[in-house]
Amino acid sequence: MHIAILTFEGFNELDSLIALGILKRVKKPGWRVSIASPTTQVRSMNGLLMEAQVSLREACAADAVLVGSGMLTREVVRDEALMAQLQLDPSRQLLGAQCSGTLVLAKLGLLDGVPACTDLTTKPWVEEAGVAVLNQPFVAKGNVATAGGCLASQYLAAWLIARLDGVESAREAIHYVAPVGEKEDYVARAMRNITPFLPA
Repeated sequence: MHIAILTFEGFNELDSLIALGILKRVKKPGWRVSIASPTTQVRSMNGLLMEAQVSLREACAADAVLVGSGMLTREVVRDEALMAQLQLDPSRQLLGAQCSGTLVLAKLGLLDGVPACTDLTTKPWVEEAGVAVLNQPFVAKGNVATAGGCLASQYLAAWLIARLDGVESAREAIHYVAPVGEKEDYVARAMRNITPFLPA
């Protein structure tokens, strides 16, 4: 099971790395989580230099793909050569996007007729792309999910784990990372946000 987190120049560390940390809580053979970038290294919006673990091509073959956000996402979606590399397909993959990553899914035509979540800064650009934006942290329809607000990355990660390894596994992952003394509250909140969007 391979989950790739698309991470572009100017990326938001909270989006890519919180999801990575939670998804890596699943300890089972064959479970792999990778940072995927168009270049061998990318620098975050706050100057963190990070190496890509897989290429975009390998990411597009993954079982699940999360699209992280960043301060240069509008430049990403204007780059036709880069966007052409993103061969994502919800009929064979679980897809998720965080904040401005939602704009990437919108521009790829993967949110047609599907309402989405994003951050407040990106909201007008996503709406301009023809996608209705909801005032909530998480939404999913079928195999496509979006989240709005940096700390909503926990919901994307929990949704992916629930879909790929079961609800109990998602609970355990959130419980592990939640603050001491607030673990039950965090787990309950996460499950409350994702459960309506899980298959019956």
